[in-house]
Amino acid sequence: MEELKIIMEKFVESGWNLISEPAQQWLDGKYDKDILVSAIKQADKECGNCGCDLDSLYKRALELL
Repeated sequence: MEELKIIMEKFVESGWNLISEPAQQWLDGKYDKDILVSAIKQADKECGNCGCDLDSLYKRALELL
């Protein structure tokens, strides 16, 4: 769970509302798993190959969830 927490913190720090808001909800313990998974999948689809630090984290977060 520590690895997933670190990933979620990075998503929040990104400032990208698509993933930052659901990730913050996860960190707060007030999240909907379906919404979180959907947001991460959408972020991976839109940005998963752009070369940023988050690219590999999308797939890893999904594995850990």
